[in-house]
Parts: sequence; structure tokens; C-alpha cells
Amino acid sequence: MKIARFTTGDDPRYGVLDGEDLVVLTGDPLYTPPAPTGARVPIGDVRLLAPVIPRSKVVCVGRNYAEHAAELGNEVPERPLLFIKPNTTVVGPDDPIVLPTWTNEVHHEAELAVVISRICKDVPVDQADRVILGYTAANDVTARDVQSEDKTWTRGKMFDTSCPLGPFLVTGLDTSDLRVQARVDGESRQDGSTAQMVRGIPELIAYASSIFTLLPGDVLLTGTPAGVGPIDVGQRVEVEIEGIGVLGNPVMRR
Repeated sequence: MKIARFTTGDDPRYGVLDGEDLVVLTGDPLYTPPAPTGARVPIGDVRLLAPVIPRSKVVCVGRNYAEHAAELGNEVPERPLLFIKPNTTVVGPDDPIVLPTWTNEVHHEAELAVVISRICKDVPVDQADRVILGYTAANDVTARDVQSEDKTWTRGKMFDTSCPLGPFLVTGLDTSDLRVQARVDGESRQDGSTAQMVRGIPELIAYASSIFTLLPGDVLLTGTPAGVGPIDVGQRVEVEIEGIGVLGNPVMRR
């Protein structure tokens, strides 16, 4: 099931994709079981929004693809390398990625994102699927020069608009071998598979939840395949994940 968060100029609503229409739902599927209102809206008449605005955080995993770690001269860490993006980094499809004035090298990073469904702590690996609402596409936009200069990744990873999400939240998806791609102005940059992840989603959820409580709507980014590269003003970057769709965003400078 593909769920969209959308607007037609009024308050955000949710709908399930059915052909070229969205079947409008009552309430927020994060908190209430999806139920149709009876209304239908052509998808061409709506503005798609980020499918979820995290209640507290986006949890990101660094160097979870061996080839990506190698292309930046790094080893795969012994334990998952986690960092946090605040919810102010999240934007939706077609929203601009706004490059900060203090960086001259910003990269795209295409990633599969996992949306958490409930409050959870110390989740066993074999029960991780019980806390997953669904999946979406993400772009972990990174100020690479600043990431290298600073001792922490705060500036390099956590600036406003650095976490586009979308276009849909997909439930019941087999994520064992999904194609993950990134394109800039139509040029292929990244082309990998979730099968290449060093650590799978259950292990990542278990590890993250051993450190801090995960809340409904929190998002887990699972790492990026090799091929990351620069984006610049006037370009359009697209992340495509098999079974989810294409997340596209223009690039601007503040």
C-alpha cells in the first residue's frame, strides 16, 4: 500500500494511491488504522508532502555500504555509526534543497528510510518488524567539506532541508533487495541495492533502540551505496527506490 501525505491548499491529508487517484483517508495512519472517507482526488491535482514529519528525530546510519565507505577512504565501523538529523531537516517532494552559505561542497546520498510505528526501546532483532510502519525514500544531503573539517557531523549533516523524504510511505514492502538510485539532472550517479547493506534493518533498529527510545514517526535512514557526488544551484537531484518511487528536489542557494 502506497500512502501519500498531501495538500490541495488546505490542511495536510492522507490518501492511498489507487491508479491515478488518491483515496482520501480519515486521520493520520501513524495513529489510526487507515479508513477511506469516500473521497477521491486525482494525484495530478495535489501537492505531495513529506510522508511523515518525525515527532522527534531522524536516525541515520553512516558507512553501512562497504563500497561507499571505501570511496571516501573509510573502513566499515565495528558497530553501526549513528548520527541524528532534527525534524527541521525534513522536506518533501519538489521542495528545494537550500545550500547553506558556509559550504562549497554538498553531496547527495540516496537511502532507504524506515518509519517507526510505535514507542519502543531495546527492540530484539527478531521483533523489529513489529515497530515498522513502512518505508520511504530519503536523500541524506551532506555538506562534505564541513563534515571533513569539523570534529562532529552537526553542521555537515543537520542543516535545514538536508533530509528530503518521499514521495510515498509504502507498507508491506520486501526490502531485502531493492534497487537504490540517485540522478542529478538525469545523469545516473548512484545505482546499488539494499542487499549490499552491511547491517540489515532489524539489526539497525535493535541497535538504535538500545541507545535511545524511538517514537512514532521517527525515521531511520539505512545508509547509502557508492557513487555519492556534488549537487549545485540550479540542478535537480532525484532519488529512486524500487517499489517506492522517485523523490525529486531542486537545488537552491539561500
